[in-house]
Amino acid sequence: MARGQNPALEVTSRSADGSRSVRRLRRSGKVPGVIYGGGDDAAAFAVDGRQLRLALAQRGAVIDLVLDGGTAQPVIIKDQQHHPVRGELVHIDLLRVRLDKPIQSTVALELEGVEESPGVKEGGVMEHITRELNIEALPNDIPDVVRFDVSAMDLNDTVTLEALTPPQGVTLLDDPEETVIATVAIPRVVEEEEIETETELVGEEGEEVEGEAPAEGEAPAEGEGAQAPAEGESEGE
Repeated sequence: MARGQNPALEVTSRSADGSRSVRRLRRSGKVPGVIYGGGDDAAAFAVDGRQLRLALAQRGAVIDLVLDGGTAQPVIIKDQQHHPVRGELVHIDLLRVRLDKPIQSTVALELEGVEESPGVKEGGVMEHITRELNIEALPNDIPDVVRFDVSAMDLNDTVTLEALTPPQGVTLLDDPEETVIATVAIPRVVEEEEIETETELVGEEGEEVEGEAPAEGEAPAEGEGAQAPAEGESEGE
């Protein structure tokens, strides 16, 4: 997203007076935050919660931040904290950036075509292994999300990062051969059923061998079908 099309966000300075003042801010519908980097000191701010949600919902990683009505400065999200139960945003950290200098960031990795995968159609389970990627790009080239098509994956297939073509202007920083994106695994229940079936077949074969009668004309094995001569009797009697 080019400069001038980035979402704008107006914030006001606040004093870091502790948790009591932060709770008052949140009760009034505001979200506390801190902005870092850019060679300037960190600055605490407060922002209207609704305006913040609208800015975060727009596409693009860069936000044009206006602090106390001053000049807009490009920032990206450094960290977000959410309420553990309600899920609402309770604190945000922003980082000043230069639009002409690449930065490192993380982006979400999503899978496309899961239901069309032959392996899934045959009953396999698609396991999404890597869900975030480490990348380097100019701030305005950082994508909201990177998507990978898995519609051609068969049973027992494994795909790694080397199969992914990054968006233009984006460099992938993770190991392309060691980073597994997804696998299509045979369900464990099916594997257990196959093992049980094989075990039963082996057991049945063993029972047949153990109870097999001797062939016609073949002398019984020692201890089977022959009686020992009575005491005192000779073989010639």
